Amino acid sequence: MSLPLFEQLSLFRFGAPPEDPARPRIVLIGGRVVNYQLVRRRRRSVGLTIDERGLTAAAPNHATVKEIERFIADNGAWVLRKLEEFADAGARRQLSVRHGAKLPLLGSEIEVRVVAGANRARWESDALIIAARDDADLEAIARRAFKQRALQLFGERLHQFAGRAGRAAPPLALSSARTRWGSCSEASGIRLNWRLIHLPLALIDYVVAHELAHLREMNHSPRFWAEVESLFPDWRSARSELKRRAVSLPIL
Repeated sequence: MSLPLFEQLSLFRFGAPPEDPARPRIVLIGGRVVNYQLVRRRRRSVGLTIDERGLTAAAPNHATVKEIERFIADNGAWVLRKLEEFADAGARRQLSVRHGAKLPLLGSEIEVRVVAGANRARWESDALIIAARDDADLEAIARRAFKQRALQLFGERLHQFAGRAGRAAPPLALSSARTRWGSCSEASGIRLNWRLIHLPLALIDYVVAHELAHLREMNHSPRFWAEVESLFPDWRSARSELKRRAVSLPIL
């Protein structure tokens, strides 16, 4: 597998294979000790992703730890470079919730206004009003408000695209994954990353269409992409934009 493939985060998943519960591991790369998380998935090869939490190696069930760590070491230059990039970008991505702060919403920004109250939030046309006590966790209140708005909006978009597909809308739940936009399962329905609410509506629609298409084609075959195109014709540009935004998604 060539390095460019590793630089494109695997932002979609169908099914919900469990992660290995083992504690974080370490591997030596060029004399540097690097922590990594090992997860086992139904896949054919080892894949590496890096985000603000560090390095994750997703491996097939049959791969040995020795094989996995050899793979990490073979791609050590890429791993170290990406870890440094995320360390530098981490502080810039972390959002601070305070009176007058600007938070991203649907590709634009809204202002936070903090007033005295009982730890509740409400939306106005151009602002998120947080009524909070003096000791309130403003970030937690804001996250709750964004998740509530995301669930409502995503549900509306899912019903619209399911109608285009000629099917009933599947169950919807939110995800808090840091490196995946969505996942789906025939049994449990669709999960969408609530942080999509930060991005333009067109990108949300693409993810909805992508996951709906997976309910018919649990793969990324030409038939799958034809299904996506029938629901969202401009999927190619949306997919590219999502990959570009993955490394700068705000952290709230």
